Amino acid sequence: MHLSQVDLNLFVVLEAIYREGNITRAGHQLNLTQPAISHALKRLRDLLQDPLFVRQGAHMMPTAFTQNMIDQVRQALQILEVNLVQTYNFVPEHSRRNFHLSLWEYMETLMLPSLLGRLAHVAPGMSITTLRVKRRDLETELASGSVDLAIEIPMTMSDRVRQKWLWKEPYVVIARQGHPAIADKLDLETYLEQRHIQVSSRRLGPTLIDVELSRRGLRRLVVLRSQHTFSACMVVSKTDLLLTLPERHAQLLHPGLRNRVHLFPLPAPRLEAALYWHESVENDPANRWLREEIEKILAPVPGARRKVSNERRRSAQVASSLIPQPLKERQARSSTSDPRRDGEGVRRNYKQSGAARARAE
Repeated sequence: MHLSQVDLNLFVVLEAIYREGNITRAGHQLNLTQPAISHALKRLRDLLQDPLFVRQGAHMMPTAFTQNMIDQVRQALQILEVNLVQTYNFVPEHSRRNFHLSLWEYMETLMLPSLLGRLAHVAPGMSITTLRVKRRDLETELASGSVDLAIEIPMTMSDRVRQKWLWKEPYVVIARQGHPAIADKLDLETYLEQRHIQVSSRRLGPTLIDVELSRRGLRRLVVLRSQHTFSACMVVSKTDLLLTLPERHAQLLHPGLRNRVHLFPLPAPRLEAALYWHESVENDPANRWLREEIEKILAPVPGARRKVSNERRRSAQVASSLIPQPLKERQARSSTSDPRRDGEGVRRNYKQSGAARARAE
């Protein structure tokens, strides 16, 4: 079979049916009628000598033949689309692109309100679909075009995945108003004596905070592992449980629940995030424009945390005095060996710490 004999539009239909799992929905995505989609599928079946999909109820289930080639089909279509788009000037106001973003819950809360508000004004035809891809599958999803952009913790990726450091922020602890064990400031001893909520989308495994506590020979008592931060905050407001989470996330969630925010009583590592995209969309004007918009939205506000820096240092000093001397010595050796991080671009120590970070939430 020669490529000149193949109508490439048939593969556009194939990818749409695979993605939607339904001929009618695929037609809606491509602005084609159901008979037109069915006719295109028949032509492709005859051409490739394979059923391609098997109907199960209302769903079209791909055959093994389709499963084996879909990633290559998607990459080829994506490369063609990017090259065609580059022929023209990208105008956000005229764009009808739908972008698939892999985000975790906190990033949706932090970013989507501002991003959608921005799109409503400058790119009203653009739309966003969010999903959560497992970290081990992220590179494959980016390469196939199933995901356009992802925001995740620093991870080791191949050179085919581009990445840019976005920000880092400290952790804080929230407790209900009138918590009987917390008068004003939360110290390390009190923190460790309390019962805790752990938020994670995974069934098992420690979070970054638990990894840090373990490194110091410390442990907290977790009595609830929750999938969602907001429900965890609701539990905090009705119980004496504590929840440790990123500072801006706490600021977004706690006002309506009237919980109190306390500094985390240890000089713990900060949550970091990076933006990821595949090399095939490096020069895609629409993808590049969206990356720039996301960077603007997530850019840290200069001086926003100056007012708490002195209190954070005092809290760290108090916490240090409560750690047994051998642990303090190991902590000191560890802190002197940590490389300083550059504030621009991707951090040089991503590859050193990526595996450990990826194991923690």
